[in-house]
Amino acid sequence: MIQKKKKNKQIIKGVIFILFFSIILTSCTKVFIKMYGIKNPITVNEDLILKIGKKYNVPKQESYELDTSYYSFLFSLDTTKYNSQVKNHYQPLQALYYNKNGMLKSFHINCYAGGFPNLKWNRNKTFSTFLPKQQAPIDSIVSLNAQLKYFQKLLYTEDFSIDSFDYIIIVHWSRFMGRQSKRLIKIVQKNAKLATEKKVKIIYVNNDNHYVEND
Repeated sequence: MIQKKKKNKQIIKGVIFILFFSIILTSCTKVFIKMYGIKNPITVNEDLILKIGKKYNVPKQESYELDTSYYSFLFSLDTTKYNSQVKNHYQPLQALYYNKNGMLKSFHINCYAGGFPNLKWNRNKTFSTFLPKQQAPIDSIVSLNAQLKYFQKLLYTEDFSIDSFDYIIIVHWSRFMGRQSKRLIKIVQKNAKLATEKKVKIIYVNNDNHYVEND
């Protein structure tokens, strides 16, 4: 049990280091982190998720929390074969566009966005069309059903049927990523309005508690 906790802490530290390095591309100083609006990770409860979600324009009926076993699932995959794919899927900011067959069709993560002092999600007009242009490499290691398995409903979360929509968009966001989360949510919502001939469902998944080191 102790070894497992130490391993989890090492994974969390690695995630945060890679995140900061990929975003900033320079020394991970408090000055640069603050300029990006990144905050210290803290444990969040449902009330706080909903409160921050309201500030970020997250509809409470489409709000979820990421189950704490999700990253264990990711690291149970063959990292010798899927190392880069696994790293992509544990980034804190993600927008994943799945079709109704559960296939990932467009994938966007923080470490491919670049930009300073804000991540440039719409670099090269990536989000000017629906579906958005490709950003992060497409893979098949995490299906739509696999994602949904690790989402915990909150108080106001409403059920939905995948078959009722052409595309399901999953947005991973967090309090600790501050305004970068808010900016991602905003551009995904704006992009979804371009899908005038498609039925689109956006669901929002808070992942703050995965970046908190537990004693």
